[in-house]
Amino acid sequence: MASVWIARRPRKNGGHTFRVMFRTGGRESMPRYGGSFPTMREAKIRRDLIAGDLAALRVPELRFAGASTDKTFADAARRWQESRVDVSPGTAQTYRVALNRLQPRLGSVSLEQIDAQAVAALVAELHGAGLKRQTIRKSVSVLAMILDHERIEPNPARDRLVKLPREAKRIVQPPDAATVEAAVRLLPARYRLPALVLDSTGMRIGELEALTWGDVDEPRGRWRIATSKTGRPRWVSPSEPIFAAVTALVAREDRVPERPVFQGFGGDRFRTALQRSCSAAGVPAFSPHDLRHRRVSLLHLAGVPWARIGEAVGHDDLVTTARTYTHALVSEAELDYAGLLA
Repeated sequence: MASVWIARRPRKNGGHTFRVMFRTGGRESMPRYGGSFPTMREAKIRRDLIAGDLAALRVPELRFAGASTDKTFADAARRWQESRVDVSPGTAQTYRVALNRLQPRLGSVSLEQIDAQAVAALVAELHGAGLKRQTIRKSVSVLAMILDHERIEPNPARDRLVKLPREAKRIVQPPDAATVEAAVRLLPARYRLPALVLDSTGMRIGELEALTWGDVDEPRGRWRIATSKTGRPRWVSPSEPIFAAVTALVAREDRVPERPVFQGFGGDRFRTALQRSCSAAGVPAFSPHDLRHRRVSLLHLAGVPWARIGEAVGHDDLVTTARTYTHALVSEAELDYAGLLA
């Protein structure tokens, strides 16, 4: 149903701006911008003008002298993205993924049209599309940062009116050795060694993608990992059979320091392949990140001090390591890496 209303928005100087918003009805859910005015009287004049057009079944075609035609969400997103030179490549990729969800829905929308109700409608639309709470949260967070960058106050993406959908918290139960082995045996050949590396080290999948031959310290049997969260490098020592299998991928004289160790490896494709192999093996599905939970739990059960565990997996907050990543495992058995590689 078509509607028009006036929204009062506070200003930094203590006053208010009166914004006219309207919907044309039908299938349209995103409100349109009808103008901003310093007084309620002017806003009511514009509201009545738009109401007349809607009553006559016309779409208001408004051209405001004070309206900005170039401040669309797409422009603001581009400026914000160009300014984020302070983030790691992994975080920048997370931002790009979130923007790919926002651009089709908000790209051509004026920043003036984005209020708390519009953000709430966006959340409802993403939820209706089947996206999970955490995915929606990341999208709203990126939207909030873009509006912060444009100095829009108060920020509608941070308004209390915006609610994330309720979702049952996923309880991580790391897979046991038998489950991992069954899934790995049915993985395509190019994914078997990366899966065993993740199980052996507890690396993040983004860290595995970024691993280059320049990070391989062959004499000491370790790898230098550029921690995606903190940016600080750390050393990881995988099991001996795993390290030997990785170094055997490329002859020493043919290695290029800047070239990825697992060239062509993609995290998304690997996740899909892992889910399919779990289904084919008839075992409970698990994610690559569940292998990180498994490694932390095994290190803890082996009596490794928390500080060493945090250093091994790249955690700064040891409380998070203990509370989130430690689990009571069904089995404490390790994989037979040599047997699986053979």
